[in-house]
Order: sequence, then C-alpha cells, then structure tokens
Amino acid sequence: MRNFLITLVSLLVAMSATAQIGDHRSELSLGVNGGYVMSNVGFNPTVPQSMLGGITGGVTVRYTCEKYFNSICALVAELNYIQTGWKEDILNSDDLPVVNPLTGQPEQYERRINYLQLPLMARMGWGRERKGFQFFFQVGPQIGLYLSDKSTANFAHADRNQAERIGAQRDAVHDTLAIQRKFDYGIAGGLGLEYSHPRVGHFILEGRYYYGLGDIFNNSKRDYFGRSNLGNIVIKLTYLCDILKSNNPKIK
Repeated sequence: MRNFLITLVSLLVAMSATAQIGDHRSELSLGVNGGYVMSNVGFNPTVPQSMLGGITGGVTVRYTCEKYFNSICALVAELNYIQTGWKEDILNSDDLPVVNPLTGQPEQYERRINYLQLPLMARMGWGRERKGFQFFFQVGPQIGLYLSDKSTANFAHADRNQAERIGAQRDAVHDTLAIQRKFDYGIAGGLGLEYSHPRVGHFILEGRYYYGLGDIFNNSKRDYFGRSNLGNIVIKLTYLCDILKSNNPKIK
C-alpha cells in the first residue's frame, strides 16, 4: 500500500513539475468507455488456467495540462465496472482434461469476480490534438473495490475427480473459498491511438494491461496460497468530448 501511494504522489508531482516549463494547456474532456477483458489469477501454488472473458465499462475524465517538446501531457482518471476472475484448465498428469466419472464430461470451472475500479494514469501523446491522429502511452496506479462473484462448474464439488487431478486442483480449495481481500490495487499501463475532430470529439482505441499487487485470498504462512493476484488484458474504446478548451493558437 505504501508503494502504491508513493507511485501516485510521484506521478502527480512529475506532471506538476513539467507543467512549469512546457507549453501550457488547460483542457478538460469527459466521456464514456467500454471494452473486452481477458483475465487470470497468478496463483502460487500454480493453478493451470485459460483467459476468462468479460466486459468493462465506465466514465473517463482527462485533463491535458501541457505540451513539452513534442509530448502532449495529460492526467486520465476512470471509474469502471469490470468483470475479472479465472477459468481453469483441469488437467491430469498427462496434460489431458480430467473427465468427471459421473457426467462423462471434462470438468470445467470458472469464477467471475466483479469490481469497481479506479485507475489514475499519467499520459504522454504524440501527434495532433484538435484534428487528426495521436499515438499515446499511459501508466499509473489502479485501485479496485470488490462487488460480487459467481462460480460456474459442470460438476458438484463433492463429486470432482480428485484421483486424476494434480497439484492445487486436487485440493480445490480455491473453488469454494470466499474472496477474502475486498480491496485490490496494482499498476495499469496501455498503448493506444486517438482520432480527434474539433466538432465531434475524441475517439480512442487502447490496449491495456493491469498487474495486481494485492491478493484476493489471504497469504500468511497458515493459508493455502502464497500468491493470488489479478491480471487483466483490456481492449477498450473511449469517446470524449471537450468541456474546457485552451485558447492557444499553437494547438493543432
């Protein structure tokens, strides 16, 4: 948590410091975002997984403060609903799917976890601001508040094929364990392309990765998992309209 706060403060200080020597702007944009999420959880002991698909959506606020040489500097904040979690590959020692003896079907399990997320990112862009294309990179801290979760399986937990399972999947503690840590935090970063039009607004396509620094389960020596952090790959679209614009003839 201390490292998270240090990162947040450092980003704000850096943006403020560079604003003293760059070509000043004071532009505020507001809009909405939505996209597709691919998620997993970094378990230790390891749990074999595939990416779990989900959705995300929310509101975006951007404050553009300056252009420093060729770099357009801004702060971006979002408030998003997101579906994350994990989908297991339940395999035996030969890396083949474990078949449930009662149903005759390969065992399948996934857990979808819903969060309210707040990323706060420093953004650097290169290109056009008013009309045309701009490439950008943004990175910063992100916090999340647990809302709910739901497990889906094609077998009863008591009837799972424990004999063929290996590793952590044999014990299957995580299948029934409640989410113990409701506050999540980590680092998010993304690359994207923006198209701007002075009368229409800003259209943004971004690919983003989030690495959780917290765990969803307890991780003391008495607990089963030493690590259980979230990881997300997000492809999203954002639309922004300008609320405040700078009266600066250098902006193109």
